[in-house]
Amino acid sequence: MQNKSMIQMMHRLVKSCGKYKAQIRAAYIPGFFKGLFMKAPLMICFLIISGFMAGTMTKQACLISGVVLLGCVAAQAILQNISDRLQSAAGFKVFADKRMLLGDHFRKLSMGYFSDGNIGKVSSVLATDMNFIEENCMMVLEDLVGFMISQVLMLGFMFFLDWWLGLVALACLALIILVGNLMTRISISHSMAKQESSQKLTSAVLEFAEGIGIIKTFNMLGEKSKEMNKAFEDSCDKAIGFEMAYAPWWASFMVSYGISTAVVLLAAYLLSARGMISIEYMMGMILFLFDTFGAIKAYYANVARLTVTDACLDRIESVFNEAEINNEGKETLIKAEDAARKGLPEIAYQNVSFAYGDKEALHNISFEAQKGQMIALVGPSGGGKSTIANLLARFWDVKSGSIKIRGTDIRNVPVANLMDNISMVFQRVYLFQDTVFNNIAMGKTDATREEVIEVAKKARCYDFIMQLPNGFDTVIGEGGASLSGGEQQRISIARCMLKDAPIIILDEATASVDADNEHFIQEAISELCRGKTLIVIAHRLNTIRNADKILVVKNGQIVEGGTHNELMSQGKEYSQMVEKQTA
Repeated sequence: MQNKSMIQMMHRLVKSCGKYKAQIRAAYIPGFFKGLFMKAPLMICFLIISGFMAGTMTKQACLISGVVLLGCVAAQAILQNISDRLQSAAGFKVFADKRMLLGDHFRKLSMGYFSDGNIGKVSSVLATDMNFIEENCMMVLEDLVGFMISQVLMLGFMFFLDWWLGLVALACLALIILVGNLMTRISISHSMAKQESSQKLTSAVLEFAEGIGIIKTFNMLGEKSKEMNKAFEDSCDKAIGFEMAYAPWWASFMVSYGISTAVVLLAAYLLSARGMISIEYMMGMILFLFDTFGAIKAYYANVARLTVTDACLDRIESVFNEAEINNEGKETLIKAEDAARKGLPEIAYQNVSFAYGDKEALHNISFEAQKGQMIALVGPSGGGKSTIANLLARFWDVKSGSIKIRGTDIRNVPVANLMDNISMVFQRVYLFQDTVFNNIAMGKTDATREEVIEVAKKARCYDFIMQLPNGFDTVIGEGGASLSGGEQQRISIARCMLKDAPIIILDEATASVDADNEHFIQEAISELCRGKTLIVIAHRLNTIRNADKILVVKNGQIVEGGTHNELMSQGKEYSQMVEKQTA
């Protein structure tokens, strides 16, 4: 990791605040005056002691000094409140905006990012990195600036007392800064490892929680618990390693601070013994002694906080730097009716090839679907069926060739316009922890209650919804945990019905439900698909006998294509698959 000074890290943090950086920098102004008022009481005490020693202090002067001291304390409180309003409030706004921007950024990433083991990183960035900066660092920026100002003032006061004393203090300050910078370098080198171990721990916990059913079924609690425990141990070791590496340097820093304080005191004593500074100034020196380098000590006490913040910013920026799917298309899909009049197919795959990294998944895929047709994709698992369907929704972009809807390459169409034309029913449904009504209304955010009820009836889920404690206002568990798989599937179909998109992708919606639910789901799908163009990924071949075209996908290629009867008469891949399922 690049070596940086604390000032560079502070500058980077402020720069990352975007439109709020001016507000945060504005907090430096009350911070500057707060620094002055923090040192003012010591100055006043010095004047009071000097007055007493010179015999010039009066009752009125004592009263005025007391009032001024109270005023300094009050001014510090007021200025602190102002800087907090400017700085801390801005910090929370910054990361509220960043979370929204990150959510928008996630919408534009390819699905490959989420399937490549990055869920732990995403969770860690949102739940750990952003929270750490928001809660631990944004409110100390003004304090750090104040510490620098205070240290300059204290150094100036040393020069005011005596030039020689100022030079000694300057040399000692240089020593403290040198040790502090070395401590910063060590802290930087360990901060990223600490945050990455936190990410791995998050991934391990998520994997354990998501797979708990399978883990229990196969009696793997001990084995998987060991893996998660190892992640906890690694995170603990990295955190302890960070502290172990940092602690000796902090101890060295404190030693240099203590030695410097003692050296300045010795210098003041020698100068006083030689009559180069008065006894009053010597008393002032003693009064200021433990505050001489107090500001620089407080400044470097934030080293660990700033270096971890810098590592957090690295990780946040790495997520924002992930390449988005190109969404600069300006064309708009024409209506299906207009395309049909022009003789354009609803969907056309033209020599499409695609690879996950270096592994080719599809090679030279070509087929067409006319408006209202059903295209069924069948074949062995891992053959490329889901990839073909996912490319239509631009979960990924093709490597070569093109996919067109009504004659327009989907890469030239804004993603929002594309998704307005496509609905997807997945085999694995996800429902949000929200009301049943809101889960269905996701398909059309301005839908009326009557519209939601109507599609619920068509999707064959109205009856079981009304049996829930609060009907459509019942809050269901995250992921739909409080509903059966068939009930979740019917709600997802109702959601798609409400969206009313002309193209529907079905990823074998009945593959993992019981026979009773399958009947209801088939009825719901029939309602959903009425008059639509369908891309169906089928595992149960009896459900796609009436498809307009059946494509057998194997090893990333279309090896057969035709109607059910045509493919059965050929006696090849498809007929063999049917025979196996009916045997």
